[in-house]
Amino acid sequence: MNVLVAIYSEFRSWCIPADAFGRLRDMFPEYRFVRADSDEETLARVGDAEIVFGSRLRPEHLAAAKRLRWVHSPAAGVGNMLFPEMIASQVTMSNSRGNSAGTIAEHVVAVTLALFRDLPLAGRRQAARTWAQDEFNAGVSIRRLHGARMLVVGYGSIGSEVGRLASALGAHVVGLRRKDAGRLHEEIPLADVVVLSAPQTGETTHLIGERELSMMKRDSVLVNVSRGKLVDEDALVRALPRGPLRGAALDVFEHEPLAKDSPLWSMPNVLITPHVSGFHADYWRDAIELFADNLRRFSAGEPLRNAVDKAAGY
Repeated sequence: MNVLVAIYSEFRSWCIPADAFGRLRDMFPEYRFVRADSDEETLARVGDAEIVFGSRLRPEHLAAAKRLRWVHSPAAGVGNMLFPEMIASQVTMSNSRGNSAGTIAEHVVAVTLALFRDLPLAGRRQAARTWAQDEFNAGVSIRRLHGARMLVVGYGSIGSEVGRLASALGAHVVGLRRKDAGRLHEEIPLADVVVLSAPQTGETTHLIGERELSMMKRDSVLVNVSRGKLVDEDALVRALPRGPLRGAALDVFEHEPLAKDSPLWSMPNVLITPHVSGFHADYWRDAIELFADNLRRFSAGEPLRNAVDKAAGY
């Protein structure tokens, strides 16, 4: 059976290391593994593949993949591959949801505390060698996560882990799943922290826009570790200077990399991280182990872990 491993990016961190690719070959000597490191190489090599381990298949790749039966993504999000032809096809899809739940949850807690304790201000004053003690807890008070109400939108593997960690620090956590979508506008005005960990679908695009931002509680924080398109960035740029938000911690953006001329870069109450909340030392080990388990299941005709509902979008 032919397996195409097409895990590549313009950013090194999202490219499968050579040793991880080699490990797959060693684990499954009965399979023929081929690597692609660009869209062009994928197009040239996907024709013989029955399985693709990757996250960047385009319509032209699917059209060329006459033997393709299964696609497994090394990431949780698969929205960029759910174009109409893929949804209509007989190709089975699975993803790696849950692999980075722990590290993303820790990231959410870290950036929330950073904004609550004005650590971005500390960084700016450190760079200027300024002792700014009088600037802290003045006007905008230092806050605690203990006792805060955290709304987690998207209570799957990531959201539930966020809830577990935040609860351990004394936060009151409210989780919303897809079936709870009608409660979003009820819960936003009550939340001290709004965390987005929902998948990107047609229903969640610009889930947080002008209306939702205006409903947020005074001195509250918005954290997005899901997909950039869940937030209307133009509306966020307008809302941040005038309140009621204390700030926003953004790990994902509508277009990545974030444009150099985006106003978000220079806003003092915005904490930007470059889509790294899922990074951890064992990322590739875990991704390989999940794919290997599913490859054994696929070969045996058993149900796959993390099967994707292509119509639902996750």
